Amino acid sequence: MRCPYCASDDTQVKDSRPTEDANAIRRRRQCGSCGARFTTFERVQLREVTIVKSGARGEERRESFERGKLERSVALACRKRGVSQERIDQLVSGIQRQVETAGEPEVASARIGEMVMDGLKQIDSVAYIRFASVYRDFSEARDFEEFAHTVAEAAKD
Repeated sequence: MRCPYCASDDTQVKDSRPTEDANAIRRRRQCGSCGARFTTFERVQLREVTIVKSGARGEERRESFERGKLERSVALACRKRGVSQERIDQLVSGIQRQVETAGEPEVASARIGEMVMDGLKQIDSVAYIRFASVYRDFSEARDFEEFAHTVAEAAKD
């Protein structure tokens, strides 16, 4: 593992332990060159998955699935909402597991967006609305009002 501070390849693992959800191994490392300490996470990757994104003019783009991008978008929706990082990790790990075990080499980004929305709906309604506003491209305040109304009605049931 390369040191993020000095780029040296001379690093040693000082401590390893599973994360709380047991889906990854947390490793504390120390650089032999500069002495800096840093943390890495090791996760199982079942298969390489390609995400298919639809463009504005109907063209498709393909890119590799990146857990970090998914985690950042969920964390942004949950920002200042009191949702723990552990809960975000659980949601992202669950989505990643579903994507990798589906058996499909390609997954539509729309499918992943729906999975995120389903998960956020269970965690926090405001985070759910925030994510939906970007995912569904709300353009006016009325879009927020209508969506928030449907969320409130669903919560009553």
